Amino acid sequence: MVRKRYDWEGGAQLDEHSKRKHKILHEYVLQYIVVRCKHPQQPRFRFAIVDGFAGAGRYAGDTAGSPLIFVDRVKAAAEEINLARAIEGLPNIDLECHLILNDSDPTAVSLLEQNIAPLLAEVRETSKNLRIETSFLNEPFENAYPKIKKILTSAKITNALFNLDQCGHSYVDRATLKDIIQTYQSEIFYTFSIQSFLAFLSRTNPDLLLSQLAFLGLPLRDIEQLNFSMSNERWLGTAERLVFDAFQVCAPFVSPFSIHNPDGWRYWLIHFAKSYRARQVYNNVLHDNSSSQAHFGRAGLNMLSYNARHTDGHLYLFDQAGRTTAVDQLREDVPRLLTGRGHAINVLDFYESIYNLTPAHSADILSSLVGHPDLKVTTKSGGERRKSSTIKVADTISLNPQRTFHQILRPIERR
Repeated sequence: MVRKRYDWEGGAQLDEHSKRKHKILHEYVLQYIVVRCKHPQQPRFRFAIVDGFAGAGRYAGDTAGSPLIFVDRVKAAAEEINLARAIEGLPNIDLECHLILNDSDPTAVSLLEQNIAPLLAEVRETSKNLRIETSFLNEPFENAYPKIKKILTSAKITNALFNLDQCGHSYVDRATLKDIIQTYQSEIFYTFSIQSFLAFLSRTNPDLLLSQLAFLGLPLRDIEQLNFSMSNERWLGTAERLVFDAFQVCAPFVSPFSIHNPDGWRYWLIHFAKSYRARQVYNNVLHDNSSSQAHFGRAGLNMLSYNARHTDGHLYLFDQAGRTTAVDQLREDVPRLLTGRGHAINVLDFYESIYNLTPAHSADILSSLVGHPDLKVTTKSGGERRKSSTIKVADTISLNPQRTFHQILRPIERR
């Protein structure tokens, strides 16, 4: 697939799927920084944001692109965190951000330097606890990546957030995604066109592609060209499985959710992370921006294990209706999980085992544990938790000795 060329000088149009994606980035970047600055005595937080396909920074109508969103959100985070610290009588924290901006289009990079300059000047003048250093690169991302690594190594930065908003599928190798996750305390936002992804699979694993999409009853050529209804919910569920299977080797936590479009699911925004906490925050942000992304399958645990021949798969839009379904399923799923785990599990181990396979909000997961006839959550000292908001990672979730109907249920079927 040939990469889409933007008319940056004439005013590039921002597509609807990109608007939804930018909304998620806008919310997540602030939360990413806030979560990483929780320790009350932490003097500073050093991190990098790498925008591998940065563009010119502004679209038609003066709409901000991702590089400008990043500067704005980092500035907002510094202000929010230090205001909260001042109220609590805590010392300020200094944020040091290295912003690495790359694009293969020289015109885009030149305009980006102009568009971002006023925001950086404002940061220097008004944000005494924030320092942003910028590096501009003008190469295809795979060529730029070794230079990006050198910049991070030279600056001794290990915390990195990568935004890889490619227009096709072939501009970032899976080996590079794995290297980013393995080398740094990193997270990745990775965007691609499902058409390019299917074309890639048709070359590398056509048998898998045809078997997964057999229900369409179409030849491989029609599948490659998307000659079928993209709004078919069963298509969404199958595509999610294909995406998850292809990318789960890249990181411990991979969210395979599509950018929501009722007219057809064509673009995917994947979040890669090394820790359950990052995925937990990401799930919560998706619920705060409901209908920005879409999932088809189960709402509780083992989200991709639904049986397409039955009716246990549903469209999940991270909205209130979806959350209600999630709580109902979680209250059945968690006892089943514990039945196969020796009837008890540490909360931290529970989080690490479930978050790669659930779209649920953290509050819904916690609420499913308290007041449940078959479950109890206990502290290290043996006290029982009565409120979900008080549950800690050192607590233990266990099955009650006198269980109800869950004791006869089998574990959730895995794919």
